[in-house]
Formats: sequence, C-alpha cells, structure tokens
Amino acid sequence: MLERAKQLQPMLTELRRTIHKNPELSFEEHETAALVSKTLDSFGIKHKTGIGKTGVVASIGNGKGPKIGVRADMDALPITEITGADYASQNDGKMHACGHDSHTTMLMGVAKLLSEENIDGEIRLLFQPSEENSDDEGKSGATRMIEDDAIKGLDAVIALHVDPSLESGKVGIKDGYLLANADTIFAKIKGKGGHGAAPHMSRDPIFMTAPILTAIHGIVSRWVNPTEPAVITVGRLSGGTASNVIPSDVELDLTLRSIGDDVRKQIVEEVEQALSISKALGGDYEMDVRWGYPALYNDPKVAGWLRNCSTDLLSAENVTESALVMGGEDFSYMAKASQGAMLRLGTWKEGTPQRFLHHPEFDLDETAMPVGTAVLAETALRFVRGQVS
Repeated sequence: MLERAKQLQPMLTELRRTIHKNPELSFEEHETAALVSKTLDSFGIKHKTGIGKTGVVASIGNGKGPKIGVRADMDALPITEITGADYASQNDGKMHACGHDSHTTMLMGVAKLLSEENIDGEIRLLFQPSEENSDDEGKSGATRMIEDDAIKGLDAVIALHVDPSLESGKVGIKDGYLLANADTIFAKIKGKGGHGAAPHMSRDPIFMTAPILTAIHGIVSRWVNPTEPAVITVGRLSGGTASNVIPSDVELDLTLRSIGDDVRKQIVEEVEQALSISKALGGDYEMDVRWGYPALYNDPKVAGWLRNCSTDLLSAENVTESALVMGGEDFSYMAKASQGAMLRLGTWKEGTPQRFLHHPEFDLDETAMPVGTAVLAETALRFVRGQVS
C-alpha cells in the first residue's frame, strides 16, 4: 500500500497545491468541495455533496459487512500567508495554515487507492467542512455532519492531523486523551467612566482589571489539582480610547483548556470568582461562556489498529508515542459518537525551518502525504477485512 501511495505523489502534490492556492474559510468550502467531487467522479466513486452544509461523503464497498469512516477537514484560516511559495494563497487574508489542504488531499488519495479494491463492507470518506470555526448556532462541521447522518451506522472512524514538530516519514499515536476541551469566555468589567484627571469621580474598570488578571492567572497554579492538565489564557484585553479618559468598561477574551469534565466546569466557576472582584471595588461584570469542542479521546483499540498498521508499513522506529497537547479538535465529536482515533503525521523536513500550525509561514513536506494516505487506506481496508487486532 505504501509503494502504491508513493506512486500517487504527483497527483497528491497537484491537488494539495490547488487547494492551498484557493483557501476557503469555514462553511465556505464550495470550490474545495467541487474539486473533491470532480476527483471522486474521476475515480468512479459514488458520493453526496452538501452534507453538513458544504461537506462531501463518499462510500466505497458493497455495504455488506463492517463499516469504517475516514475523515478529513477542508477549511482554512483567516491568516495572511507570507511563505512566498509559488502555490501561496491567492485569496487575501485566507490561508491553509493548519494543513487541512493536505488532509483533504490525502483522503482523495485514500479514495484512489481503495477504488481499486474489492470491499465487502463499507469505507466511508468524510470530507468535513468547518473544523476551525462554528456557525451562527455554535455548531462546527463535525456536528453538522453528524446531524446529517454522515457517520450513522459506522463501527469506527479514523483521522490524522499533520504535525510539524515530528519529522517527515514518522507518525505518532496515543491511547486515551490526545487533545483538550476548548472553551471560551467573553467577559466585561463594568465601571463608571470619567475624566482621567478626576478618578475619584469614576469607578475605573482598568484599575479593577489588574487584581482580576492576577486572580485569573492564579487559578491553575492555586485552585486546580496539579495532577490535572489545565490552561487559562487571556488572549484579548481591551479598554479605553484616550489617555485622559477613564472608560466605562474593559473587555477580556479568554481561552480555557482542560481534559476532565470536573476541571472543565471548575475553571469556568473560578474565572467567575475572579471577575466578581469587580463588585468589591464598586463595579460589576458580565460573563458569556461558549462551550467548545470536547477533549479528543483516542479509543485504545482503534489507536492500536493505527499503531500496528503504521508499524507494518513504516517500521517500528518511525512510529512514536504522541504526547497530550492542549489544542482542540472537533473530530472529538465523531470519536464520541463512534469509537475513533486520530494519528499524527510528521511533516517537518530536517534542515528546513520549523513553522508550527496557524503560523503565516506554515508549510509542510509534501512527501509525507503518501505516508498518511497509505496508513489511513491500509487501516480502513484491514478493518473491513477483519484483519485488525
């Protein structure tokens, strides 16, 4: 399978660069979905479009046996690319800075490889929109696809994500929790505005914010069990319009990361405790909690299939144990609905700069794509043929 995947390198490179030059944001992946549809048509693979708004779902096999899904996300980020590559983004302010262009490409490679196989059962290809963002109802692409029955009846679902911290040609896999709960709080510290020369006539929310920030940054170190992973970051702090004007309020945007459900709830409660300091200082606060993606749990059995298959294809020295990372991924919804696991695919070429995910100079070693393509295709094929253990 790996040798067959390597023969697809020219096709994979062309597809990936086409998508990379034409990035589309969440739930706007119309051209990307059209390219996927056209490519699947050329392979003679039946599929449906418009799933989960802008997603594509293809099915390979006769459906009379085990069923497994293979998922890839398609959306880009609102980032201005500065790589200078010949295939750099042609859409201003949009960039594939998280590798989703390669994820989509590799799943098309999986489609090509599996279209040449006789399959008793079903391998369902899930081209998912909007991993990076949610719609007006707070639902991401995975949720929308689940609502459209994209994974209905599946026995398992697998996926991969590029990893620029891992050398190209290697993969990483982990049993259990791989990624974190990812929640957001939008807060406002409310005071009373006034003239900067007469602070006694106001209730300065900037002054109130100082002890609040100290309290927020002490939550993880002082109140959370030190054996439980957790992160709180204030990513935006905004207040005031001029040096001599005391504003009426200050806004704070926070990201909260955790693993366990108890800690997830606790740190939200602790943030509210910190915000309540404003009341003791004569002010008030508002807090809007946006519950995000749940932590991604790799089912040990499914992770084992990916690990064993990777070892057979790549040899043991190229298969590593992934570490827990506090990023988030909406594949977690699919993994909850149907036992699942995600593989990490190394995409860093030794001797080149390491540019990490969501960086305006992010790029990847395209020779890693046949590796990811082969592992996903082989794992899915072994599953439907009852050859996993």
